[in-house]
Amino acid sequence: MTATAGYGQALDLITRVGGVRGAMLVSAEDGIVVAEQLMEGIKGTAVAALAASLSTRLRRAMEAAGVGASLFWHLQAEQGALLVVPTPNGILVVAVAEPDVNVGLVRLELLRAAEVVG
Repeated sequence: MTATAGYGQALDLITRVGGVRGAMLVSAEDGIVVAEQLMEGIKGTAVAALAASLSTRLRRAMEAAGVGASLFWHLQAEQGALLVVPTPNGILVVAVAEPDVNVGLVRLELLRAAEVVG
């Protein structure tokens, strides 16, 4: 399987969950979008930049706290949620979701997608 096909498969795992409006693979280092499946109206580059920036800040804060690397984050907002799983190879697996999404199910699919991505 090619990397591109694997990326599509990873995004499919996430976007099939009800309430998910989009999924992305983002470089944690620089916020570049590696792959995306987004509904119309979602600004992928802005989401990618936010995820990468938060990733850097969280990594530093977690190291300073001495608790190790983050495994999953969930940011809840008035009109939706951002859910992220970082991978060991520097890719962030990101979901953009409705406010009432089943967070546990999305987390499970994000973790599965992270395994596919590597």
